[in-house]
Amino acid sequence: MDPDPAHAADDLWIFAYGSLMWRPDFSFVQRLEARLIGAHRALCVYSFVHRGTPERPGLVLGLDRGGTCRGIAYRVSAAQRANTIAYLRKREQVTSVYREVVRPIVLQHGPHQRVPALCYVVDRGHPQYAGRLSLHAQLHHVRQGHGVSGANRDYVIATVAALEELGYRESELHRLAQLIAGTHETARTG
Repeated sequence: MDPDPAHAADDLWIFAYGSLMWRPDFSFVQRLEARLIGAHRALCVYSFVHRGTPERPGLVLGLDRGGTCRGIAYRVSAAQRANTIAYLRKREQVTSVYREVVRPIVLQHGPHQRVPALCYVVDRGHPQYAGRLSLHAQLHHVRQGHGVSGANRDYVIATVAALEELGYRESELHRLAQLIAGTHETARTG
């Protein structure tokens, strides 16, 4: 188990791969593109709170083992470290589907630099771990999902927009966003 990152005295790096890329909601002093090796972004978490309910679960991203994930690294000042971690725990650990870990990430600016970063990795043993679902199953959950943070479709579309802003394309996630937008357009015009 990683030591509690809230008790360190230096600046904190946080790795963002989903909604934290487009809605961090905490103060930071630096925002850089970054890469995490050893995990990949996947729609592998049933959402019971933020983007769905236990009766109608949505589907949100998790860092699942294997591969590489490109995202955003935020540097938080040492003075804001404990408050930021408390906020992230409240936001990300509602149902404890994520494990809070510190992993090395590579900052993608100038000479690439490795720094330790706080990451939220999916717990494969948790009941909300969905594993690898078919595109059809993903679409079903995203269409039905709506929770305290809003519609699941908005989460997927905003995440894809954040990836595109960085110049990234993840085929499966982009295809899902296209299907969601297409079904939404059809529903509005039909």
